[in-house]
Amino acid sequence: MHHNNQKMLIRVIFSRRMIVALLMGFACGLPLLLTLSVLQAWMKEEGVDLTIIGLMALVGMPYALKFVWAPFLDRFTLPFLGRRRGWLLMAQIALIFSISGLGMTNPARSPLIVAFAAFLVTFFSASQDIVVDAYRREDLSDEELGLGSSFYVNGYRIGMLLASGGGLIMADFMSFSTVYLILAACMVPSIITTLLTPEPDVAEGTPKTIREAVIDPLVEYFSRKGALWILAFILFYKIGDTMASAMTMPFYLDIGFTKTEIGAVVKLFGFWATIFGGLIGGAIMLNQKIYRSLWIFGVLQAISTACFAVLVNIGPSVYALSVVIAFENLSSGMGTAAFVAFMASITNKKFTATQYALLTSLMGVPRVLASAPTGFFVKSMGWEGFFIFCTLIAIPGMLLLFKFRPQRMSPATF
Repeated sequence: MHHNNQKMLIRVIFSRRMIVALLMGFACGLPLLLTLSVLQAWMKEEGVDLTIIGLMALVGMPYALKFVWAPFLDRFTLPFLGRRRGWLLMAQIALIFSISGLGMTNPARSPLIVAFAAFLVTFFSASQDIVVDAYRREDLSDEELGLGSSFYVNGYRIGMLLASGGGLIMADFMSFSTVYLILAACMVPSIITTLLTPEPDVAEGTPKTIREAVIDPLVEYFSRKGALWILAFILFYKIGDTMASAMTMPFYLDIGFTKTEIGAVVKLFGFWATIFGGLIGGAIMLNQKIYRSLWIFGVLQAISTACFAVLVNIGPSVYALSVVIAFENLSSGMGTAAFVAFMASITNKKFTATQYALLTSLMGVPRVLASAPTGFFVKSMGWEGFFIFCTLIAIPGMLLLFKFRPQRMSPATF
């Protein structure tokens, strides 16, 4: 019996559905940092003002607003490939052209054109996210959803690693324009995956109207006690960590690290630290539950942000950078694991897809709006003052946890 269970597990792991989840995760992770850290490094190298680099975070608004057009993609079907794959193919082709177009811009001479090209990348990337999330839920059975989501997340991180770590290392040996063209070509496997994988069966209860797709889940959520406090917590829990992360690339370059050092330590080494952080966070939550874990990991996140202020005084030491990155990515991985688990725990199973999309969209708001003025803050406070400020601003989000403790929520949460 045990042998049969092992064979069944192996078959599931190497099944078409898991491979597709991994490859689609890769396709979703690849574009994300092309408009963040990689673009920041390019703009910094071209001598663009820090204020403009900070404001460039606004092009990420589609990630925060994807719930606005998600019902449209859910409601209508294109006349080819089916309800999910048709939209997915369109988004992926558009991504290849928009990433290539971004690589052909000139950050020093035409920052507005750069911003427009970057906005197109984020819009089509957010659209791909919407369809991939829907496809994954419909393609996987309930029993396979946990494992499939794990494959998706790992694929997502590999895509981010290739774009940021690989992109920065390549940029030491070739132009950023060439780097963007190479990374645009890396989207081709996702198109092949979309063409070869089957269209999932139409889910029961497919929305027939916009009200069924959007309004009903919203009404259910906002009828709960403390709904607004939960939204405030989602907005502010990781705001300090988010603001600090928005300017780390110019910071590393400003204090003297090379792009290869940044790519190797921050991206490659940091990638594994984040994965281990997520695994450790999941293990801790088995014993500590989500609520206590949010406290523990939130404190660790704040301390790790303060470590960057210490790095300002140490200077371009690869050893010191490695220690700070290991701690920061471990704590961030643990915090993200607890944060995502918290959002899942408050989702009504009847409206899981829509409500989770709304919550994750809201989670992206601080990454865009709070990150936009960070360039102004750095210029007025200096790097050390900026990271101390990011540490202190995390406190209000932590204090909002007190609003949830008395409430009757999922036993898994408390």
